[in-house]
Amino acid sequence: MCGFVGFANFEEDISKKEAILKNMNETLKRRGPDEDGYYIDKHAELAHKRLIVIDPEGGKQPMIENFLSNTYIIVYNGQIYNTKELKEELVRNGFNIKSHSDTEILLKSYIHYGKDVVKHLNGIFAFAILDTKNNEIFLARDHFGVKPLFYTLVNNTLVFASEIKALFKYPGVQKIVDSQGILELFGIGPAHTPGLTVFKGIYEIKPAHFAVFNNSGLHIKRYWKLQSKEHEDSFGQTCEHLKFLLNDAITRQLVSDVPLCTFLSGGLDSSIITKFASDYHKANGMPPLDTYSIDYVDNDKNFVKSDFQPNSDSFYVDFISQRLGTNHHKIVIDTPELADSLEDAMIARDTPGMADIDSSLLLFCKYVKKDMTVSLTGECADEIFGGYPWFFREDALKSNTFPWSISTNERQKLLNPYIGDKIKLKDYIDYRYDESLKEVEILDTDSKETAEKRKISHLTLNWFMQTLLDRSDRMAMYNGFELRVPFCDYRLAQYVWNIPWEWKALKGREKGLLRYICKDFLPSEIVDRKKSPYPKTHNPTYLAKVKGMLSKIMEDKDSPINNLLNRDYILEILETDGKAFTRPWFGQLMVGPQLMAYLCQVNMWLEKYQPKIEL
Repeated sequence: MCGFVGFANFEEDISKKEAILKNMNETLKRRGPDEDGYYIDKHAELAHKRLIVIDPEGGKQPMIENFLSNTYIIVYNGQIYNTKELKEELVRNGFNIKSHSDTEILLKSYIHYGKDVVKHLNGIFAFAILDTKNNEIFLARDHFGVKPLFYTLVNNTLVFASEIKALFKYPGVQKIVDSQGILELFGIGPAHTPGLTVFKGIYEIKPAHFAVFNNSGLHIKRYWKLQSKEHEDSFGQTCEHLKFLLNDAITRQLVSDVPLCTFLSGGLDSSIITKFASDYHKANGMPPLDTYSIDYVDNDKNFVKSDFQPNSDSFYVDFISQRLGTNHHKIVIDTPELADSLEDAMIARDTPGMADIDSSLLLFCKYVKKDMTVSLTGECADEIFGGYPWFFREDALKSNTFPWSISTNERQKLLNPYIGDKIKLKDYIDYRYDESLKEVEILDTDSKETAEKRKISHLTLNWFMQTLLDRSDRMAMYNGFELRVPFCDYRLAQYVWNIPWEWKALKGREKGLLRYICKDFLPSEIVDRKKSPYPKTHNPTYLAKVKGMLSKIMEDKDSPINNLLNRDYILEILETDGKAFTRPWFGQLMVGPQLMAYLCQVNMWLEKYQPKIEL
């Protein structure tokens, strides 16, 4: 796990820009605190910041390979989980493997397969490979975009990096936010349209895409997508295959040369991960698995039951940890630290994010990092198996917008009326929504309900899940910590995609099928527990803290966000402790306090990054 930067221009000599390269790379020191490396060429420069997880000596980057009078150089961020199979194929074809690093396997796989290498990879990855003989550079990103990769073009030079902040260290890359950026911030945010950022001219390589840059320019191509087809397996066969895929995905991701743990919330998803990981430890004579949970000061005392969060985690965490025999650790975070970390969370994303949902994970990873370097998490099960309330709620299904963000009118109302009238927020949201739905492959044999569920699943996987994956990567890597997401295995996602909805929602339950297949190896207390999302603080002191922060911002006429907001409406939100904004800002948890915190993050971002606003 790491970060990398680079730039390439095959028409000019750019070899004397090493100082720029180092400045760019230095911005990623939190992603890769262990070591760095550089490669300087006439037409390309590459740099790498490394978090050592696999093969400390054999995995150094940039990695160089000479093959048949050609030279290939790779910088890479991620983990390849089918390294063993790839290695066997390479050896059969005459390649000499010198290390047990997946970096070497990835580079030699590219030499072997060429641009089709992405079709042979199972893992989380973003990488760049320079082909010096053919004067081209190859960029690629994993199937679901677990690992980030951003780029921009400056005078025929391709500039790329694991995080946006690095791009700004290259001369000529400007911090400009136009009307589309404002629409992304207030209409889509904290999500974003795939491929876009809030900054004009700065883009991301989309998940499941690769790019080739050479003298003819930049060429981007999709290499994978979920395919709709008839599900032919019986119910029994489906259950057995799902068990196999889950076990295989989880155990493949337990490989590490540094301490590894799991995050355990006491919910179904994290319990599944922990069960398989714990069994693996026992089967291989390893010490008990370390598990970690997060909680907040006085959360039990202040917990408020809701449709989205029916019960707190603490009882279930203790219960399943004892049942599985894990070595469990509880991390408890207090309000001041949670609020004070909002700026760090924003910097980690380079944009405003999920407020304390972000900052809490950032702090969680910070404390776990003291003893661990890698963790497996149950993220993405809800997206894959249909676990969110909007898969079932009529108001969400019939909203004709993104179901986790049905507050379009309220979002519009937040904006300064002049700006709101000018940029047409609702029209933009509708455009992105309709644009995304056109990508869904509906079968002629799909029932009306099945077609509807395919659409909402597509939206959830490509928009909501991406937001959570961005969160996971940035908050973890800000602490030099690696998060792995076994449920994000593309084989599992593809298989589940075509399972009939009535099976997925067995007995009318969210993730009904997943619950069913787990009943033989997890206790009923966990299997039958109603879905509960990532825990947030219910402490009223947090509301008081962010309310005070936003009030100060509104009182200061020089606060940059004041130029964007409808002051009267913001004051109404403050006076009502957030209740004037009647729906969650985003998802399930971002209600009044989180909206206030998001607006605080927007102001922090405007002050820190000082973008030029062009409307």
